[in-house]
Amino acid sequence: MDEASRPRADLTRVQHVHLVAIAGVGMAALAGMLKQRGLRVTGSDERIYPPMSTVLERLGIPVLEGYKAENLVPRPDVVVIGNKVSRGNPEVEAVLASGLPYLSFPESLAEFFIVGKRSLVVAGTHGKTTSTAMLGWVLEQAGREPTLMVGGESLDFGGNFKLGAGEFIVLEGDEYDSAFFDKGPKFLHYRPSAVILTAVEFDHADIYRDLDAVKSAFRALVALLPPGAPLVVAHDFPHAVEVAAGAPAAAVISFGATEAAEWSLGPLRDADDHTAFVVRHRGRDEGGLRLKAPGRINALNALGVCVLGRALGLTHAEIASALASFSGVARRQEVVGDFAGVTVIDDFAHHPTAVAGTVAAMRQRYPGRRLWGIFEPRSNTSRRRVFQRDYVAALAGADRVIVAGVFQKASDAVAESDVFSPAQLVDDLCRAGRAARQVDSSDAIAEAVAGEARPGDVVVMMSNGDFGGLRAKLVAALQDRASR
Repeated sequence: MDEASRPRADLTRVQHVHLVAIAGVGMAALAGMLKQRGLRVTGSDERIYPPMSTVLERLGIPVLEGYKAENLVPRPDVVVIGNKVSRGNPEVEAVLASGLPYLSFPESLAEFFIVGKRSLVVAGTHGKTTSTAMLGWVLEQAGREPTLMVGGESLDFGGNFKLGAGEFIVLEGDEYDSAFFDKGPKFLHYRPSAVILTAVEFDHADIYRDLDAVKSAFRALVALLPPGAPLVVAHDFPHAVEVAAGAPAAAVISFGATEAAEWSLGPLRDADDHTAFVVRHRGRDEGGLRLKAPGRINALNALGVCVLGRALGLTHAEIASALASFSGVARRQEVVGDFAGVTVIDDFAHHPTAVAGTVAAMRQRYPGRRLWGIFEPRSNTSRRRVFQRDYVAALAGADRVIVAGVFQKASDAVAESDVFSPAQLVDDLCRAGRAARQVDSSDAIAEAVAGEARPGDVVVMMSNGDFGGLRAKLVAALQDRASR
């Protein structure tokens, strides 16, 4: 079915929305937003498990198990189809055969929630989830009552969305594709009035053929900015600077670690429970910022948010007060707790730049303590050899490294010659003088770490998924050791 003949709904008259593949992070947030708008919301998915099953249950949204035509009875007014499903899916085929109006997730977000708002989009290969949550919190604390959607659980907002009465909507701009009927990036639907571009590097090897294709996607985003709109760009990433330079109308503002950027960081100071630094504008001190989160990676996220906040008319004092109280995002360098004297941290890092940033942040927050880096090749890029060598440098800052087996994914089959090699990574790390080994299963990893970690050690788990339940298994194993 081509775009011109696609069935359309009068969204002002919609009362019942059904979401196919509702259990994705973004889709579940959209479902919650629609429910809060007073609409009837239903959905379907398969093999749904916490945390999304818990989130949807808490929201009071019924989820039908499996994909089938009868899920569309009673007939909804419009169907939102997630990018997890495609042609051949029985529920998708039933939607198409029935003539029901349907939308992608980003189209729905635009039509139901972006209309009438000033859209602030945070995009980039790394840091966008934390930066989005930070920006939303800064605006909230400054009394601007933003609407928010972020790709992780904001600990300050108690979830990954919020409906606000103010003029702004803050959105995490995902470069992944929108739906089977729209292979363009989600963020092209977000009608930006300002953009933070945190980084541009190669990623999503399953849908982008090379770095040029990635840059092309981000160029299309910044081209949407109206004349004079702020485009806040990370100076430390040359490809991001290149993309921003091609923005036809935007007001480009750079931020970075050095004074080569218009806005820069002063020296970082870590005091066990916070990171502090001075913000500089063209070499002149603008005031200090303080964060609970560790490391330069988080300081740069905060700096980008600070720069956009100033462009939107907020004062440094308003921004500094909000950032000092920012609690972070679940699974972004989240301290799970101390067990048997071992500090356990859960992190979403999966790209080598993010892995290196997390390891460096842990070094800064926990100086002199033995650091374990436990990495799962799970994302569609990390499961491929494309960054095989880069992970050596990324993980070399840890004292002990455990590499899990490559996550198997039926929906993204990888040729054997292209599959990432944990054994090669371990060999390369050992040659570099690091104590590294491959341990395939989460059960075996939990057993190994609990058996060998000593009081004072810091263990950071890095995966963009649930790592086979490693978090709970490791905590249980350490607690069991402590009870003996």
